[in-house]
Amino acid sequence: MTTAIELIIAGFIVSGGFFLFVGSFGLAKLPDTMRRLHGPTKATTLGIGSLLIASMLYFLLARREPSIHELLITIFLFLTAPVSANMIAKAHLLRASGAARDLPEAEDGWANFTRPVRNGVD
Repeated sequence: MTTAIELIIAGFIVSGGFFLFVGSFGLAKLPDTMRRLHGPTKATTLGIGSLLIASMLYFLLARREPSIHELLITIFLFLTAPVSANMIAKAHLLRASGAARDLPEAEDGWANFTRPVRNGVD
């Protein structure tokens, strides 16, 4: 493996570690839920993405064996992190606005946004 390839892979590893540190620091130190949510979803996703890219480059350039596992993990991560962050943000906004108090209680203990329908009659 040449020095240039090692430097490229090391750069991705160092940048991934930096983004992971920033995301973890943001999660621990930011004051409220919405700000704390931003750190892990943005910075940590970039950090894990950088580490996975470094792993893909290592297997492709150093071992000459392309690895599809890291690519699949990266795609899954980039698709699921925004969705989970959006769901957490919606739950926080619902609780903070007080709208959760107006939700009807369901018989099984779960609250929902719709009025219960009994026997097809509203």
